[in-house]
Amino acid sequence: MQPIKNFTDELKLYAFYDALQEQLTQSAYDDMPFKERVCALLQAESLSRQNRRIAQLQKEAKLHEKTARFEEIDFSTSRGLHKPMLLDLFSNQYLQHNRNIILTGPTGTGKSYIAQALANKAMIHGHSALYLRVPRLMQLLSSARGDDEYLKTLAKLKRIKLLILDDFGVSPLKASEARDLLEIVEDRTNNSSLIITSQLPIQEWHSHLHNPTIADAILDRIVHNAYKIELQGESQRKLKLKKKEEIEIGRASCRERVSSPV
Repeated sequence: MQPIKNFTDELKLYAFYDALQEQLTQSAYDDMPFKERVCALLQAESLSRQNRRIAQLQKEAKLHEKTARFEEIDFSTSRGLHKPMLLDLFSNQYLQHNRNIILTGPTGTGKSYIAQALANKAMIHGHSALYLRVPRLMQLLSSARGDDEYLKTLAKLKRIKLLILDDFGVSPLKASEARDLLEIVEDRTNNSSLIITSQLPIQEWHSHLHNPTIADAILDRIVHNAYKIELQGESQRKLKLKKKEEIEIGRASCRERVSSPV
C-alpha cells in the first residue's frame, strides 16, 4: 500500500486513499463491481474536497451566526415574513441574477440572522461570502487607505460573491465614507450580490448619505435591483430570553415539587 499512499499524497487524494483502505478491510465491498468501487472512491474524494471548500468559505466569511439556517427562522404572522419569498431566496436564484436583498426593521427582529442564514446557504453551494458591519467596513477602508492598500482592499471585496453589510444607518456616513460605499456598490453592480440590513426605512437612506448626487447613485444601484423585506414585531432576542426564563422557572418549580415531602 505504501506506493499507492505515496501517489495519493502527491496528488492530494487523501480521502480517496482513506476510502480505498476501507474497501480493502471490509468484506461488504468484495462483491462490488470494479467500476462501482472506483466510482465510490472518486465520490469520497469529491465530497471531501467539497466539505473542505465549504469549511474554508465559512472561515473566511466571518459570520457571527455560524449555524444560522432557514429551518430556524420564525415565520410568525406578526413578523411580516413571506415564507414563499424566503424559500425562493434560499434557492440562491438572486445570486445567479446578481440581485440584492434589503432587510429593514427594528433592532432584534432577526435581520442579521436571516442575512447570515442566506450566506450559509450560498456557501454550501460554493459561493464566497463576507459579513461586515458598516462601521467596521468604513474602519477597514480608512486603514487600507492609510497603508496604501485601498485599491487592493476594494479588489478583494469585489471578488466576494455575497457581501453582507449589517447595521447600515446606525450613524450617518461622512462624505468620504459615502464615496467609499459608492465604489463598493459600483464594483458589484451586475456582477455580484449585496445583503444590507438596516433599522432605517429605505425612504430615509437618502438623507443619511449626505451628498445628494452620491446618494442617488448608490440607491439607484442598490434599491431598484433588490428584494425588500421589512421585519416587524418584538425583538427576537427578548423573546428567546423570555422563553429561556420561563423554562428555567418551570424546571425550578418541578424540582421544588419533587423535593417537597408528601
